[in-house]
Amino acid sequence: MFKRLFIYALLLGTLLSHASCDKEATAAAPAVVEAPAAKDLYVSSELLLSVPKELLQQMAATQGYSSYGNEIKYGVSVYKLVYTTTYQEREIQASGLVCVPQNMTTPAPVISAQHGTIFTEKDAPSNFEGLSGFELFASAGYVTLIPDYIGFGASKDIFHPYYDQQHSAMAVVDLIKAAKTLYEKEKVTVSDKLFLVGYSEGGYVTLAAQKEIETNPAHGLKVTASAAGAGGYNLEEMLGGIKTGQAYPYPAYLAYVLQSYNHTNNWNRSLSEFFQEPYASRLPALFDGSKSGSTINRELTTDPKKLFNPEFFADLQQDDEEQQLKQALKANSFHDWVPQSPTRLYHGTSDNIVPFSNSEKTYERFQTGGAKQLAFIPIQGKGHGSAFVPMLHSLVPWIQEF
Repeated sequence: MFKRLFIYALLLGTLLSHASCDKEATAAAPAVVEAPAAKDLYVSSELLLSVPKELLQQMAATQGYSSYGNEIKYGVSVYKLVYTTTYQEREIQASGLVCVPQNMTTPAPVISAQHGTIFTEKDAPSNFEGLSGFELFASAGYVTLIPDYIGFGASKDIFHPYYDQQHSAMAVVDLIKAAKTLYEKEKVTVSDKLFLVGYSEGGYVTLAAQKEIETNPAHGLKVTASAAGAGGYNLEEMLGGIKTGQAYPYPAYLAYVLQSYNHTNNWNRSLSEFFQEPYASRLPALFDGSKSGSTINRELTTDPKKLFNPEFFADLQQDDEEQQLKQALKANSFHDWVPQSPTRLYHGTSDNIVPFSNSEKTYERFQTGGAKQLAFIPIQGKGHGSAFVPMLHSLVPWIQEF
């Protein structure tokens, strides 16, 4: 059932995005709730959209997907939640979505679903320009959390700490904890089951959150199961591929990581230390939150030797040079932890953005480290974009087993 439902969720995403534009017809009046006690991570919540089950089923029928109507068990209420987290050791406000199945009579499991890389502020889940597909888990009876991540939504004034393990983890963990107050206020009953799911950057963020939960009992959380797809878990290996000078088809990712580390770690280095002109001068405007990844790519080059400052690129080849960057990449890779919860890794065998070997070697290291409930599922012949749906085909029935 859940396999077919999630395929439908992907198809229905555009339909629900249209519904979200007509909030007078389908949404309750926005209700902002003030923050409770100061130590609570919850700050406020707002009901963005409330879609009855019947409307979801009607939308399915009118768009030619009537066979999926019976898979929709619940209406869905979508809340924007603002909560407190930490950035550079100071408290900030972050945001995300909480998608709640309506009128459930049994406690709902919780899924925290981590989205892939985004560049534009409008794509932040809480801006609700359109659904990612993850939200439709709620119509099957899961409370679904979708963090914006630091750098988007309520924290849009911060440069997104891209592939930074600690900030990635806490954006998820603190949302999970803050959502408990929303459950109390909205009388939502949840079970003790907590699933973590993510793809691409979301795969990396998923493992970061899982590591944080499993190694820090003070959070009071327990992961039921985790599934991560196509993340860059070993950033040193990723750097090794770039150092060869081979063309890299998505240079926006390279520019993202370097700028992120420069901001997040307060290196305060000039972009011209990393990048050649005209690219160094272009980057601030390209990463202002209004440009898509494809737009950024068109303004850069796929040739690392032309993208990077020649001195910087030469130093990458030397073991004793650019230690600041290399140590940061090492620290943000998953070298010193082995999953304790049931965990699946997915990766397309034809991925030319994040190499298949990155997941393969991570799986082998986890195995060697003693992970007991671990599986690695190659997705044959699929690339970085095309492996996502096959991952879901496999993933959803697995979650159902718990």
